[in-house]
Amino acid sequence: MKKTILLLAIILTVSCKQDKQTNGKLNVVTTTTMITDLVKNIGGDLINVQGLMGSGVDPHLYKASEGDVTKLVDADIIFFNGLHLEGKLVEVFEKMTNKTPVALAEELDKTTLIGSDYFASNYDPHVWFNIDYFKLFAKKVTQILSDKDPENSANYIENKAKYLAKLDTLQKKINATIEMLPKDKRILVTAHDAFNYFGKNYGFEVVGLQGLSTATEAGVQDVQKLAAFIIEKDVKAIFIESSVPKRTIEALQAAVKSKGHEVVIGGTLYSDALGNAGTVEGTYIGMFEYNVNTIVNALK
Repeated sequence: MKKTILLLAIILTVSCKQDKQTNGKLNVVTTTTMITDLVKNIGGDLINVQGLMGSGVDPHLYKASEGDVTKLVDADIIFFNGLHLEGKLVEVFEKMTNKTPVALAEELDKTTLIGSDYFASNYDPHVWFNIDYFKLFAKKVTQILSDKDPENSANYIENKAKYLAKLDTLQKKINATIEMLPKDKRILVTAHDAFNYFGKNYGFEVVGLQGLSTATEAGVQDVQKLAAFIIEKDVKAIFIESSVPKRTIEALQAAVKSKGHEVVIGGTLYSDALGNAGTVEGTYIGMFEYNVNTIVNALK
């Protein structure tokens, strides 16, 4: 792995390009699907966007391929989440000398973030589940695109305004849907702790089987402890995550059953990645609304 990172660093240091490509559009590279969708909404047809990660991809474990290196070399701008979400890619970013990737989460007020003992940054990196944070991401993306491509700044600003209005509408829909779920039923059990910002905003107690990162495996004691919690709290449903193998939640369901109780799998939630491209769940807004509907329908 270290040799691979060193090779990537050498290629990136020597080959990084600064100018627009021949079609006159900025080449923008993004990491997670959430950021890819955001940048496309702000940049529209004025930029070329290439996302490194696809649907169902776990950013905690993602490793750069040779194809990714080519994309990074040709990029005018690179946007990533930060807060050590893309842990293995950060080693590559840190060795890039001719360009500085933009960590969108660095725009956030650290005093408002949820702490984490696992990540080196000491913050939970799943910040996109706070829509207000995602609005700040949109503003930062707009600023960077405008600075790099001032000729199209007015278009980027207009696109930002339209997208922020859509996020306002999303927030109103989500609030209305969650109000349908009694507060004593707002217990969200998933494969790993990706939903803490969601829980903080909407009054859910969130429990993840694997903790904040999927890099750590849940042990037998973790499963048994959470099974006891589900029984004690009379949790009706637990949830699979699209980017985490479903066997962990199935094992949890089996552990609950072995104790003489039943808990259903309420559906699959999108946590670290959006749904398939071209679907409603393949957009940030569609993903968020789908998750909320799935959670509320299973728990009420």
